This record gives sequence, C-alpha cells and structure tokens, in this order.
Amino acid sequence: MKIVVLGAGQVGSTVAQSLAKENNDVTVVDVNAAVLAGLNNRLDLRTVQGRAPFPEVMRRAGIEDADLLIAATSSDEVNMVACQIASSLFRTPTKIARIRAAEYAHESQLFCREHLPIDRIISPERLVTRHVQRLVEFPGALQVMDFADGRVQLVVVRAVEGGPMVGEPLRALPQHLPGVDTRVAALYRDGQAIIPRGDTVVNADDEVFFLAATEHARRVMHEMRRREGRTRRVVIAGGGNVGRALAENLERHYSVKVIERSDARADALSQELSAALVLHGDVSDHELLVEENIGEADFFCALTNDEEVNILSAMLAKRLGASNVVALVNRDAYHDLMPQTMIDIAVAPNTITVSALLSHIRRGDVVAVHALRGGAAEAIEAIAHGDRETSQVVGRSISEIALPPDTMIGCIVRGEQVLMGHHDLVIESEDHMILLVADKSRMLEVERLFQVAVTFI
Repeated sequence: MKIVVLGAGQVGSTVAQSLAKENNDVTVVDVNAAVLAGLNNRLDLRTVQGRAPFPEVMRRAGIEDADLLIAATSSDEVNMVACQIASSLFRTPTKIARIRAAEYAHESQLFCREHLPIDRIISPERLVTRHVQRLVEFPGALQVMDFADGRVQLVVVRAVEGGPMVGEPLRALPQHLPGVDTRVAALYRDGQAIIPRGDTVVNADDEVFFLAATEHARRVMHEMRRREGRTRRVVIAGGGNVGRALAENLERHYSVKVIERSDARADALSQELSAALVLHGDVSDHELLVEENIGEADFFCALTNDEEVNILSAMLAKRLGASNVVALVNRDAYHDLMPQTMIDIAVAPNTITVSALLSHIRRGDVVAVHALRGGAAEAIEAIAHGDRETSQVVGRSISEIALPPDTMIGCIVRGEQVLMGHHDLVIESEDHMILLVADKSRMLEVERLFQVAVTFI
C-alpha cells in the first residue's frame, strides 16, 4: 500500500516503522527536520519536511495516488483539516485521524462523508485506558484482548508456582476444567516460543497465551496461577487524560485514589470525579506513598506523561507492598529492562495504537488486530467469505488449510458459538477466525488466505 503519515511524533513514528517493515510504501511528513533525518537513517521510507495540512506539502508526499492517509500529528484540528483536504482535493480512499479530545471523539456524527470525511478516528488515550482497565479487571493477567464483539478473549498470563496446571501437561487441562473448552495458543519460556502440544508441561514463569469464551476466561487463568484476591483498592498516579478516564471508569466499582502533581489539575479532577479521592502530590515521593498506604493497594497504575516517573513510582509502590503495579512506558530500551525490575506490567501506548490502526490496513476482511510481545507477533480476527471454489479457507477443515509456519487458528466464532480450533473443524462462510501469527513477516501470506477470488459475487 502507498501510505502517507502526517506527524513524526511517538505515534506517527511507531506507525511508520511498523508499516515500513511490512514493505509498504510509506512517506512521513513533519516540520522537524532532525526527527525526519532520524527516521530516514533507521527505516526504509520517504520523508517530507513541511506543515502537514498544506496541499502542496501533501502533494510532495504523494497524496495524489496514496491508498491511505494517517493523520497523527499532535493537533486534533490539524488532523481533521488534513483529512478534509485529502478528501476534497485528492479523493484519498481511506483517511484515519488521531483524535485526542473527548469533546470531538464523542460527537460521532461529525465524522462522516457529509461533514468531516474521516473513515476512522483513533484515540490513543481511550485505547490505553481500556487496556489498563482490562488489567485491573483481570488481576494476574499480562494482557487481555477481546475478539468477536467480546465473545472471545485471548489472555496472556505468567504461570506461578502453586497454580493447579503448573507441572502438568496441557492434555490435563480438560480434566481440570470439565465443560470448559479452551486452547493454549502459544507458550513462551525464557523468551523462546514453544509449540504447545498435549505433552507440553507448564512450568512456573512460562508466559501462557490461551483462548476461551469470555465467561470462562477467569477460570482458565486461575489454573495457571494461585487465585488472586478480589481487587478493591486502586491507586492511579497521574491525573492526565488517561488517569482521569480510568478513574472515572473504575470509581463506581473500586476504591480509587488519584495522585496528581499539578495543583490546578488536582482541583479540577476533584470536581469532575464523583467518588474517587484526589490528592495533590508527587507520585515519586517515597514519604507520600508511605503516608497514603500505597503498600495496601491491589493495583498501582503509573500513568503520568513522564515514563521515568512512571518507572520510579511503580518500583517504589511495589517495594512498599502493592500487589500489582502497571507503568506506561514507550521506549523499547526501557521495556527491555522491565524483567529486571519489580514492575509487573509495562504498557506501551504506541504499540496499542498501532494495533488499532492495523485492523484498517490489513488486506482481507480483518476486523481486529492485537500486537503481542512488543509487536513481534500478532493476534488477528478475520472473517471468512466465499465458498470452497473462491476461498482458500471456506469448506476446508483446519488441517487442510495451508497456514504459513508459526501461524495457528486458535478458535472460530460462528454466530453465538465459540468453537476451539481443532484440526477437524470445517470453516464456513462468515466464520470469525482468531489466528495467532508468531512471525509477522508471514502476515502477507495470512492476509492472502482471506482474499476471495475475483469470481466470487
């Protein structure tokens, strides 16, 4: 695809990097020459210096024959204007805009062909809020991903000594959970992928990826680790857009405390939130954390705009006794250090944003994409169309489908039914298929499986 990305900030750069590595023709536009030079040195893409919404700048970027525009500057207004210009002057087929302000995002009627011709809006703050909220709702999980409108979940959990399945082969899982159909889709041990088979024994510290119907996900998770106590107390470090939204979503169900450094912001939050307690203070202040009994928190979520502060405050909270600590961290170098710290989960906002964008870029009818293991692998939901003559998957059992190496079909959603991906399961048209792709370089082969032949009408 020919793709123009406006903005070379954290989101734009991460998106461009991901798309360029998949052999797309990517051009990045930004006013900062130094940032563009850095991208040119690292990646196989074009760069254009200039102000994003200017028509002549967009022409130089190749917008006239681009398949896709991704407007990811730091300004909502610039992104909206850029999409309008791309539509009015250049008839760009698909336009995606980053929209941060809830005041815009909540007005869905704005974004249509008659008003602002934006095909999809992406709000990193809303995506990250949802991601962290899922972690609070599933204590002990490293990642929780929804598929098929919430009917299926892919959960990543680290096995813990004392979990019922630790030391047991995977074939014993049905005996542990009679009546629950689940599938271990992937397993990582010491950073290395292990193909899960019936005789594969689950060891402590293994990262286990399993698929299950949503109503069964918690039961499966509890087989891999000791049952976690119910989450009651949540402390949120940072009252920015993500912190405020998370507090608003959680305050009706948990005891929520927000610590915000800005006096003015703390005062505003105290007016906006109905039940959460808002404190003015520095989240990296050890004495403050002790005074506020952070050690008794079930979850400590470090969500400030400063990732160094997030790492430090999360480590302090863990040392004081907080059960689960989560920190927003973007830099890859910091993520590499996480196993050596006391931080339970490092959340990468840029990776989450890229996952949401990829579902609109993948060929074939791909409706959801989730990045795994820092973007090295993906879980996707694709819809099968056609018949045995026009499709490479419909009318065939899973064992007959020519899947690329390191790719597996985890489960099928057929209407309201959730069917695990056993080898003899036959795919029908309109089935939602959840696949795990351990090697992203194989993604083009996976996409081709879901492209219907031109004879299909």
